[in-house]
Amino acid sequence: MEKTEKQKMLAGELYLAEDPELAAENKRASRLLRKYNSTTEEQQQQRQQILQELFGKIGQKVTVIPPFHCDYGTNIFAGDKLYINYGCVILDCNTVHIGDNVLCAPYVQIYTAYHPTEPEIRLSSRELAAPIKIGNNVWIGGSAIICPGVTIGDNTTIGAGSVVTKNIPENVIAAGNPCRVIRNLS
Repeated sequence: MEKTEKQKMLAGELYLAEDPELAAENKRASRLLRKYNSTTEEQQQQRQQILQELFGKIGQKVTVIPPFHCDYGTNIFAGDKLYINYGCVILDCNTVHIGDNVLCAPYVQIYTAYHPTEPEIRLSSRELAAPIKIGNNVWIGGSAIICPGVTIGDNTTIGAGSVVTKNIPENVIAAGNPCRVIRNLS
């Protein structure tokens, strides 16, 4: 039995994003995001209901300040006490697991999606995606970019403007482009 494009996407294999099933899921997310991003600060209960419908899992006391954007939403699994500030983009073409007590400053970008580097394959419209895992008690500074396939360990701080291209261990401060450990905390 051949895999669906969604199964290929979640397995990290080449897939076609314009597949009808994926296109329908993206439209669903776009509809929910349009509603979410038009809410006001007085509509906290409505925001929580939309996030519960949008995300694959959502913990307690989750705050996402609009505007917020994602591809599907269903591949985002958020823990307790998550705070996401203005302008966050999560390209969740693969799973994004976010631990408890995570803080994301404005304009954090989390990208599971990427394109093949070989032009012939890229011209076929096929894409790739790799999962991202963000541990517990992590602070991600403003305008940081988390690249496909990255894991960030518990109790870690990622400096503002960093481009995280490789795994970052737990209990460190890391920053730069490319992001690297600049101080151990333990």
